[in-house]
Amino acid sequence: MPHFICQACTVQFAESAAPPAQCPICEDERQFVPARGQSWTVLEAIRGGHSNAWRQLAPDLLAVQTVPALGIGQRALLVRTPGGNLLWDCIALLDGATEAIIRGLGGLASIAISHPHYYSTMVDWGRAFGVPVWLHADDRQHVMRPNPCLRYWEGDAQPVLPGVTLHRLGGHFAGGTIAHWSAGEGALLSGDILQVLPDRRHLGFMRSYPCLIPLPPAEVRRMAHYCDRLGFDAIYGAFHEREIVTGAKAALACSAERYCAWVGGMVEP
Repeated sequence: MPHFICQACTVQFAESAAPPAQCPICEDERQFVPARGQSWTVLEAIRGGHSNAWRQLAPDLLAVQTVPALGIGQRALLVRTPGGNLLWDCIALLDGATEAIIRGLGGLASIAISHPHYYSTMVDWGRAFGVPVWLHADDRQHVMRPNPCLRYWEGDAQPVLPGVTLHRLGGHFAGGTIAHWSAGEGALLSGDILQVLPDRRHLGFMRSYPCLIPLPPAEVRRMAHYCDRLGFDAIYGAFHEREIVTGAKAALACSAERYCAWVGGMVEP
């Protein structure tokens, strides 16, 4: 039986003879059901009309994104380390060309995902490369396709490769995760737990981006304080051209202060 994929968020479901009645990821207040209604596809159909494009963002860091865009339109990041490659976040399209490129770069040693909006076809990726897919246990209820390749971690930090550690930052989701990559001056892979904004000098913090539901200032202060303990100069976000390549620690502190001042009512509009 097919594994249906929600066309709005690209999360893949357990096999079934007919499409699911609804997508709980889209029904949640952090996402939305499109006005045209819920619709479904399968991986084979996606392969027929889409391909993946690659960009190098920094030495040992590449981005892969599907064109034409699918669902939310996020990218995945491939981090190359001496201990093996990490796929950070996930996109729906896994095809022969993508698999060949990744294997040519040394394959994968691990996959880690920031939050449920990017779970996508993670099981297909984990099974294709024979690696664990790291998810925070606080978001386990949002998994639509259980599989033994999924590895749930608990607490606030989890090393996954030498030089790469996952950190539970919360905010957008209870298990919202960022990855700290210690190479060079250090970098955060943030998904949209920390949303790099279009000016590439500031960050945003929301419970829901499409539905414009803010986070409480106290939560944003906690997130910023946690990140301040980490060594980093760059932040790489979830979308094309959403990265702060230097000065990211100061940008995060400034952005959190600005957010808390406005949402906390400390400035006049």
